[in-house]
Amino acid sequence: MIPGLGSLRSRIFLASTLLATASIGSAVYFVSALLTQQVEAELRRDLAEAAGLVDQQSETLFETVTRTAVLIADLPKFKAALETRDPPTIEPIARDYLEQVGADLVVVSDRDGRRLATVSAPAQRDDLTAASLDLGRATSQAPGEDFWPYPSGILQVVTVPVTIDLEQPELLGTLSMGYLLDATRAADLKALTGADVAFALAGSVRASSFPPDLLPAVTAWFTAEPHAPVVPVGAEQYSALARPLARAGRLPARDGLVPHAIVLRSRTERMRTLGTIRAALAGVALATLGLAALISYALARTVTKPLATLTAHMREVAATGDLTRKVTLPSTSWNDEDAVLLASTFNVLTESVTTAQRDAVQRERLSALGRLSTVIAHEIRNPLMIIKGALRQLARPEVTPADTREAASDINGEVDRLNRVVNEVLDFARPIRFDCVPTALNEVCQSARDAVLAASPVPAVGLALDPHCGQLTTDAERVRTVLVNLLTNARAAVEGGPAGDDPLVVLATRREGAQVVITVRDRGVGIPADDLGRVFDPYFTTRRTGSGLGLAISKNVVEGLGGTITVSSGLGAGTEIRVVLTDSPLGRA
Repeated sequence: MIPGLGSLRSRIFLASTLLATASIGSAVYFVSALLTQQVEAELRRDLAEAAGLVDQQSETLFETVTRTAVLIADLPKFKAALETRDPPTIEPIARDYLEQVGADLVVVSDRDGRRLATVSAPAQRDDLTAASLDLGRATSQAPGEDFWPYPSGILQVVTVPVTIDLEQPELLGTLSMGYLLDATRAADLKALTGADVAFALAGSVRASSFPPDLLPAVTAWFTAEPHAPVVPVGAEQYSALARPLARAGRLPARDGLVPHAIVLRSRTERMRTLGTIRAALAGVALATLGLAALISYALARTVTKPLATLTAHMREVAATGDLTRKVTLPSTSWNDEDAVLLASTFNVLTESVTTAQRDAVQRERLSALGRLSTVIAHEIRNPLMIIKGALRQLARPEVTPADTREAASDINGEVDRLNRVVNEVLDFARPIRFDCVPTALNEVCQSARDAVLAASPVPAVGLALDPHCGQLTTDAERVRTVLVNLLTNARAAVEGGPAGDDPLVVLATRREGAQVVITVRDRGVGIPADDLGRVFDPYFTTRRTGSGLGLAISKNVVEGLGGTITVSSGLGAGTEIRVVLTDSPLGRA
């Protein structure tokens, strides 16, 4: 047995608490997992929507620049200037077009690929240089595009051919227009999408909506949906989704590198809200678990407290041997129906046992009376024969006054003997009426000892009275009569015994809970084992002058008061008679 689980209350409480813990814990775990999945799904949806907007804006920007470049390349003014192949002539025109369309870079080349003009926006003059741009692959008859890394971003370049003669086009040169994907454009996209944006090429971030020193290398960010990687940005965690820039996927990657637009959403902010919800769920779960534990304990007490009362009562019945005591459950609306039914059934059985015991006692008493008829006849016949003999002596003519006095004395003594026999039989046979009142048993014991010592001071009777004995509701006079009878028998058993410092007869009391135990001990010759079971039988006696009804009447009195009387003895070791009394109902018969 597991320590602490020996009682039904503990097992019910533990089982109910574990069930509540498992149920509440499972519910909290399920809700928490569901919320986490929802947050992750929502985060992925937001990333996908933001990435779609970035793709759309990038495609729109590219198409706008491409159409603008095509329109400029088709202008007669621009064609006439390009045909001169004079850089001082072409450069002002190129700068004018750059300012009009808002591009970051304009490069004009002749049909041989020689640069005639390279102009950039004033704000980007220190960053952009066209010296390293290889635009050779954009000199075909169709527009071309390319991406170039720069310290402040990624340069997306559109190159269109400049031709004359629609029927047989002749290439005059090329016009390249570029726009820079830098921090400013990332900030514009953030304002549009609500998500942070970064532009990456060649394994590192070139520009972003974050401060320049916050973003790490981006190699691990390039993963396929829906498993967006989690990356630290400063003190927060972000989910990142990388997409190739619009039209970049259609171009052959230079050195295996493809430019990407990376969309980032803060996980820390989302998880902070989720953490608040989880903390609230945990608080509610703990409060509910505490309430469940209290309810489980109350339920366990409701079920087991009546059972504990029944168990304690049965244990007490087993200890005392009193099968007539009823159990009383506290009257509450929370009593368990089964426990109440069990208690009522136990009380019915108790009443049945009481009735059966009463009937058995009555049958035993009547049986004893039948068995005693011969003994009574013998006890009456002897005095009658003595009286008859005395009367015959008085009938003689020569009777003397002395003979008359002797005969009268014999007749009087035998009449008293007959009267005593009749009284004892009546006391044994008829139901005893009791007058029960609160009684100090120590005082009753003292009075009984004084009564037996008044007849003869020896042998002495010692007292061992419990000062905590207190009072019991009982018939004091009946108890005193029983004790006088027991003390008289004990003194008779030690007559002629060796005197010593300790008394040969001791009368003791002891409190045991709701009971008082009265013990009469003697150091006499003891009772043989064969006679020990018959000492309470009517008219059984080992004394020459005894009537044999004293212990039988004492047993009737003690049991009538709801107590018990037992005897233990050994030859040469003495005898002990133990009387156990409890509170008796007032006026019990």
